[in-house]
Amino acid sequence: MHPLAALFPSGTGYLAACTGGLPARPTLDALRADLDAWESGVVSPAEYGRVADDCRAAFARIVGVPVDDIAIGSQVSAQVSVIAAAAPDGAEILCAEGEFSSVVAPFAAYGLRVRAVPLAALADSLTDQTWLVAYSLVQSATGEVASPRIAPVARAAGVRTLVDLTQAAGVLPVDASLYDATVTHAYKWLCCPRGVSFLTLSPAFAAALVPIQAGWYAGQDVWASCYGSRFELASSARRFDVSPAWQAVVGAAPALELFASTSAQASWEHATALGDALCDGLGIGRQGQAIVTWPDQSGDDLVRLTEAGLTVSGRAGRVRVAFHVWNDGADVEAVLRAVGR
Repeated sequence: MHPLAALFPSGTGYLAACTGGLPARPTLDALRADLDAWESGVVSPAEYGRVADDCRAAFARIVGVPVDDIAIGSQVSAQVSVIAAAAPDGAEILCAEGEFSSVVAPFAAYGLRVRAVPLAALADSLTDQTWLVAYSLVQSATGEVASPRIAPVARAAGVRTLVDLTQAAGVLPVDASLYDATVTHAYKWLCCPRGVSFLTLSPAFAAALVPIQAGWYAGQDVWASCYGSRFELASSARRFDVSPAWQAVVGAAPALELFASTSAQASWEHATALGDALCDGLGIGRQGQAIVTWPDQSGDDLVRLTEAGLTVSGRAGRVRVAFHVWNDGADVEAVLRAVGR
């Protein structure tokens, strides 16, 4: 059993962290207390700001970068748009085939040339026209983990890197300092309420970007930036902040602290051990992943699993089963029973 398991609901048959995480008890307690405070009229925007900074600090520990290199947002696609806006005219954006839309759609919307290749071929597909390579560290549809070769090869070629950590942070050890930029929505493996996302930027890359979404929260002094035409942007990556969703950060802060205080390596070993046990039971090759998928074009296995009371998902003609800290061997057995193995 994972050390965090006792803080999450058990016996739910929930095998869908790749779709959305479950709330830990500290998150539920924080949200309920905030609702009571809101009802009583005693909430404080300044206090919400301090909670948002707690989220930023905990996330910095999770991904291994300084707090000053992190911007807070609400949606990954909006944060990717900041990078897309800075791309030179005619630049090529290299991405993985089947990549999640939020990682690539902003570049396409700006009229940039988006070229897709198999994930395994990314490191060997850079050209002198490639400005940036954008990919998810863990692929949403398949759970496949990207090669660690990509970032150093891109750096040597002078190509920028943008990596989506949404399907990785919280279960897989990650180091955001290896990339020019990362984006993460925290509602999946980090088990936060939806509406809390993070953008990390190396200082050199941040200097080349314009905070196109700047508002009062991007000011050097947030509370002195609410009015007027004289505006001083924050000197850190906070200049790329948008004002946080207050209730969401209240629930996110304890969740992020839990994962910042827990070994990601232990979480990965726990999840992949369950994944490999499922593969063994299904008679398919071990995938070494927290997300296990297998072909299900007819959707029959997805129906069987759902009718058995299990929460899983289907993507791209495959069943998708995810294992996280609350799952255990009983979940593996339940999946195998449901599909008749």
